[in-house]
Amino acid sequence: MRRSPLPFFALLVLLHVYIGARLLPAIEPGLIGGAVGVLLLAASSVLVPVGLGAPRLKRLRWSEPLTWAALIAMGYFSSLLVLTLLRDVVLAVLGLAGRLTPLVTHDSAVAVPLTALAVTLVGFVNARRVARVVRVDVPIAGLPPSLHGYSIAQISDIHVGPTIKRPYLNAIVNRVNALKADAIAITGDLVDGSVRRLALHTEPLKRLSARDGAFFVTGNHEYYSGAEEWIAEMRRLGLTVLINEHVVRERDGAGVMIAGVADFTAHHFNPAHKSDPLAAAAGAPEHVQVRILLAHQPRSAEAAAGAGYHLQLSCHTHGGQFFPWNLFVPLQQPFVAGLNRVRDMWVYTSRGTGYWGPPKRFGAPSEITLVRLVAA
Repeated sequence: MRRSPLPFFALLVLLHVYIGARLLPAIEPGLIGGAVGVLLLAASSVLVPVGLGAPRLKRLRWSEPLTWAALIAMGYFSSLLVLTLLRDVVLAVLGLAGRLTPLVTHDSAVAVPLTALAVTLVGFVNARRVARVVRVDVPIAGLPPSLHGYSIAQISDIHVGPTIKRPYLNAIVNRVNALKADAIAITGDLVDGSVRRLALHTEPLKRLSARDGAFFVTGNHEYYSGAEEWIAEMRRLGLTVLINEHVVRERDGAGVMIAGVADFTAHHFNPAHKSDPLAAAAGAPEHVQVRILLAHQPRSAEAAAGAGYHLQLSCHTHGGQFFPWNLFVPLQQPFVAGLNRVRDMWVYTSRGTGYWGPPKRFGAPSEITLVRLVAA
């Protein structure tokens, strides 16, 4: 049974009312300024739900500018709400200390929307520029000399869809190919939308080039967007899709296994895709000396460590994408970003190469990761 969206919309309206009630009287904008403030908050309460449903918007004449407006409004509202809450906490502390003055009340109310605007603008620039390259050396005990320096270019969580289109992905592909990595890994959440809508915009992926191939594993957003169709489309573009399976690549008789699992939640959509790191490694030949797992979510790491992998490449978290959501990631995932350890296995969690929803990154820059194996 489908839940009614009305409670969510009601909460959203109440949060906008809260922001207006806490800021507008303190700013004292006058009759016209107050009316403008109320209208802007009302527009935001309408636009934010539109942004949340952006991947399903019908492509009509005004749908693209509406999508941009809605997603930018979503990002601005997020910062505005957080800063309003923080202001109230600070004012409460000052009030208890007997240091609250009308000037502080007024100036802090003015500062909140201006700071939210600055964060949104900076976040927009950060989100829309081509992801930087982050180089990570991973020490592997007993690494054969022939595999020293073996490199994998990882891209993830691009979210081709409402605001990320072909030119954005094209620039990413150019930068990845320039790295001349031994292999390329796409660790899920490539798209937000159907193959029918987005095939033109994912076409640049067919230009990905690496000696040992380009690999793809599903993320949760593929299952929201028609995973079976996207798996077929990735194969058409020349990528090797790994669903609980592996390939082996060799250097002078030493084997490196690149395995992949479906998203951690895939079984909710397709029981046959239940994520299984152990099954992905089944049948690996004896000369394999390095085992690498591509898994969209970091929380696959516990099972992967138990299955004997040396390294897991993941994302899903976006590094939080923008403050304060990075503080909430640990409620669901063991890692937010960077290189971490689970028993004898390394886990690298990318901050993602694109963004989801609002075109906004603040404190969590996007990345193309070049992972290099080195002797411990």
